[in-house]
Amino acid sequence: MIPYFALTYFTIGPFVIHVWGLLVALGFLLGTAACAWQAKKQGLNANIFWDLLIWVVIGSMLFGRLFHVIFYEPVYFLQNPIKILSVWEGGFSMMGGLVGALFLGIWFLYFKRVKILSYLNIGFFGLPLGIGIGRIGCFLIHDHPGTPTDFILGVKYPDGIVRHDHGLYLSLEGFLLFFLFLWLQKKSIPQGTFLALFLIIDGITRFFLDFLRATDIDFADVRYAGLTPAQYMSIFMIGIGGYFFFKWFKQNKRKNIHPFSSV
Repeated sequence: MIPYFALTYFTIGPFVIHVWGLLVALGFLLGTAACAWQAKKQGLNANIFWDLLIWVVIGSMLFGRLFHVIFYEPVYFLQNPIKILSVWEGGFSMMGGLVGALFLGIWFLYFKRVKILSYLNIGFFGLPLGIGIGRIGCFLIHDHPGTPTDFILGVKYPDGIVRHDHGLYLSLEGFLLFFLFLWLQKKSIPQGTFLALFLIIDGITRFFLDFLRATDIDFADVRYAGLTPAQYMSIFMIGIGGYFFFKWFKQNKRKNIHPFSSV
């Protein structure tokens, strides 16, 4: 069991630093650095990713907010439309952020006239690191409490109930996935492997973890036919990722390239 502790913000002189925002920003930066490093290894233009960063941030923040408004609290925001702009009060969807980052990211890569799949695949190489770091912020502010548990990684909340903590689990998933990608990048793998595996593994992980989200609290996630909006997105991710993984796997087989062999 993990004792409850929260770190929401700290001050440096007159400045108030919000921990969640700081770690999300750090996740963007270090995830981009990982992408630039991998691009350089593959002989691609590493600077593309630093130029891409601003569009990824805009897309993820904008769509992350819109997805939350539309799918998680539509009634509240219909009654209080001005609150849509109150982003400092929280309310972002990771799945929506991913869609927004992809949308503007692909547009930017098309505008740059580069090989979209090559750069997109490397983008998914660094994404798990960014998620791992950013989700530490979720864990430190405990904004995703789960169902009661006696699991060793459960967090004992101030009311005495030990609960799963989504932020912790998703952070661990991000780091583990990044370490898997670090190992895979030393192998001969089909183009698009990072993209496909991320969609499959993250989709499966998120689908099952959302069953552990709290349902006995006031701000419990909305559910449609028993599933959260993120779970519906997860099903879509698994399908798309699986399709591309087996498509690229077969293409390599025809070329007599054994996937996952050492370089």
